[in-house]
Amino acid sequence: MSAAPASTAIRNARGAAGGAGPSGPASGRRTDRDSARVLTPRLQTLRIAVVGLLLLGGCATSRVPESIRDPALPSPAVSEVQQRPETFIGQRARWGGSILGVHNARDTTGIEVLARPLNSSGEPDGTAGGLGRFIVELPGFKDPAEYPQQRRLTVVGPLVRVETRDVGEYPYPYPVVAGDVWYLWPDPPTVTTPWPYDYPWYRPWYGPYFGPWLGPWYGPWY
Repeated sequence: MSAAPASTAIRNARGAAGGAGPSGPASGRRTDRDSARVLTPRLQTLRIAVVGLLLLGGCATSRVPESIRDPALPSPAVSEVQQRPETFIGQRARWGGSILGVHNARDTTGIEVLARPLNSSGEPDGTAGGLGRFIVELPGFKDPAEYPQQRRLTVVGPLVRVETRDVGEYPYPYPVVAGDVWYLWPDPPTVTTPWPYDYPWYRPWYGPYFGPWLGPWYGPWY
């Protein structure tokens, strides 16, 4: 049998080398396109989540009473009222914070609040340190189930008195605000950020047995 021409052997060798796997700039471009196809749906999902949160935040802010959102109302600090109540009784205050407890009386409801800093819209910063305790006095019965602990509340109204109650064994002076406007803030939503690569075993390993050996038991330590 005659040998194949040299040119044919060279073409066959080139074809075999090309079939061994992609390489070079063309391969890099294909890899980039594949990565882009994987990333694009994840980024779109994240973008939709962010836009949704912004819309929800705008809707929530529009329902907040104007006096709650008004930063122009001068308000003394809780500690100032505790130290010099005669100076501030009768003045209006805009205070807010995290609910500590609810106490129902015959005609009113007293809500104990740990004061926290307010932002420009009157929303308390639930992660900030406490600024002292005060009591919000609201007319009528308020169900404690609707005012649970740690929910954030902002109130506007006159300071009517300072009332001493025990915190443990310590007699604590509570400034009391007679609330004529108040707002119970919703719990902040929880956002889950999608992983950019959502393969079955990507979190936290690239494969079911991804580890220190390059073999069938390629497992959880890298």
